[in-house]
Amino acid sequence: MRSSRRALLAALAAAALAAAPAHAGEPDYEKALRESQAAIGRAVGEHRFRDTAMREVRLADYRGKPLVVSFVYTGCFQACPVATQFLARAVKQARDALGPDSFNVVSIGFNQPFDGPEAMASFARQNRISDPRWAFLAPEPRAVEALARDFGFSYSATPKGFDHITQVTIVDANGVIYRQVYGETFELPMLVGPLKELLSGEASRSLTLENVWTKVKLYCTVYDPVGGGYRLNYSLFFEIFAGLTFLGAVAWFVIRELRRARRPAA
Repeated sequence: MRSSRRALLAALAAAALAAAPAHAGEPDYEKALRESQAAIGRAVGEHRFRDTAMREVRLADYRGKPLVVSFVYTGCFQACPVATQFLARAVKQARDALGPDSFNVVSIGFNQPFDGPEAMASFARQNRISDPRWAFLAPEPRAVEALARDFGFSYSATPKGFDHITQVTIVDANGVIYRQVYGETFELPMLVGPLKELLSGEASRSLTLENVWTKVKLYCTVYDPVGGGYRLNYSLFFEIFAGLTFLGAVAWFVIRELRRARRPAA
């Protein structure tokens, strides 16, 4: 059992690590995965960045909505562009399913000082990212190590670039890491599922008509494995409506009978 678990961890971590030229000292795949998983439930620290317009941005600025975070380095010509372009397609489908402004996305350049605002802007253009709710951020060079540690992101320099774990981190509205998603590509529910859970939980905290409607829409948004995307399952709307109608009828009947029982006998 132990050997099969180790094999599974090694396979998963190997898939999560970006392809890089061979070099002395093979990365510790299991350690990278353990550190990434250990970050789940961790509150992210107060980190500061510069965006592509040279404005100062804080991670705290994104509180209030789920946040999707990826790490890239702009000198990468294979794994980072592939992962970023795939993430762009996944983000588009997630926005179609959950709402265009239901969550934010940031990509962080970890190879400092080379991944500055201009380099990050060029990387965004090269990968055709024009989502207004997706920012490309450059941290302060001295803060990269602490930032990577907070997110459980592992990387190591090589003669031709970096070996690094390829992960997408989902952070909740309070700045706590909720889920890690691995690989240059992944199944769409691995991203949309956790975002649905977070948004549904937020809608449940305040009982308003808008939040109830949001929760119903999230519940009725289901993954279609044949089409490879999300859609509204209208049959679930009818089931919910029928259930509420039945409960309303039962409540009306009970109230009517209670009133009758309280009337004095003639």
